[in-house]
Amino acid sequence: MSDIPLSVLFGILFLLVIASGFFSASETSMMAINRYRLRHLVAKKHRGATRVSQLLKHPDRLIGVILLGNNFVNILASSIATVIAIDLIGEAGIAVAATSLTIVILIFSEVTPKTVAALHPEKIAYPASLIIKPLLKLFYPLVWILNYISNNILKIIGISESNQDNQRLNSEELRTVVHEAGGLIPKRHQQMLLGILDLEKVTVEDIMIPRNEVIGVDLDAHIDEITEQLAICQHTRIPIYRENIDNVVGIVHLRKLLSLFKHNELTKEALEKYARELYFVPEGTPLNTQLLNFQRHKRRIGLVVNEYGDIQGLVTLEDILEEIVGEFTTNPDSLSLDIYPQDDNSFLVDGSITVRELNRVMQWDLATDGPKTLNGLILDYLEAIPEAGTSLVLATHPIEIVQMANNAVKMVRILPKV
Repeated sequence: MSDIPLSVLFGILFLLVIASGFFSASETSMMAINRYRLRHLVAKKHRGATRVSQLLKHPDRLIGVILLGNNFVNILASSIATVIAIDLIGEAGIAVAATSLTIVILIFSEVTPKTVAALHPEKIAYPASLIIKPLLKLFYPLVWILNYISNNILKIIGISESNQDNQRLNSEELRTVVHEAGGLIPKRHQQMLLGILDLEKVTVEDIMIPRNEVIGVDLDAHIDEITEQLAICQHTRIPIYRENIDNVVGIVHLRKLLSLFKHNELTKEALEKYARELYFVPEGTPLNTQLLNFQRHKRRIGLVVNEYGDIQGLVTLEDILEEIVGEFTTNPDSLSLDIYPQDDNSFLVDGSITVRELNRVMQWDLATDGPKTLNGLILDYLEAIPEAGTSLVLATHPIEIVQMANNAVKMVRILPKV
């Protein structure tokens, strides 16, 4: 090698340093590339993404060929640098060459290219795959031998190359992704996506209308009362029963009664005739499951029952959808159907509001694994039936009970914090 001019050796050394930087950047970019964006681009038939995806299917082979190339050029560069140093300053040049080349490789072949690759993985990985893929085919026998040896060493210490992360995200990780999307996803859409992720955590009793608030038609009432009730009812589907909700007969769709109203033919017998059979929902059913059940059975309303078959409340398809998109109908003078802001910065809140809705509207963090309504939460906290005018602090939030009815908290006032 002493017959080769120094200018040629310097040129070769320069190219080897560049090649080392290429392998370093390739390794970092391939490992740092966003796997989900990569899959999206593969589906769009992006050639670079397709090549990179094929390489990443066997990461051991990819790393093997990159490290093979990187170590080869680094060792060759070290040898040439030593020859140059000895030719210029003698035996002392060995130490000088080792020190100088280490600094050069660290700066120009490791830190700088890897930093660029980490910041812009796609810009590096896609072009680099044009070279890495042919190299892998060319040196595959050697790469296979290296991987065979290394994989057997891993097995000896209890690590299998097949036990690799499948890159799937759980619901909590998806939630983090949605939160970190920032301006890429509108705030309203983020809330909807988070609502979908919450469906598996929420059960029907968290959102159901409790049995004491279920609006229905009592067939034991006079037909004139029934007619008037149906005429002013705000719901399209309503249960009919005898005496109380435990003796429910069916669910009637008011649209089917229009012809009876028109011809004054509405009777109790006609109501029973047009009533649809009941659909029951076991308590504890997650909302994502119930949403699919509503779809499968072509239903929009169901009665929630406990393990003894007792009716606990009523849940509708609309209730589940509101968990995703928010309330469909909201009083313009209130934050929701049950929360009314006052001029003194306090809020009048219906005691039947669910804890989940209260948390969502007021940005609170009350526990949802106990009582499901604000009334239940207050009674559980006080462990007694309070009187109107009672004040308490519920999880740092000052509350005044404004109205009681039938041993339940009907209305409360949420006071501003001092």
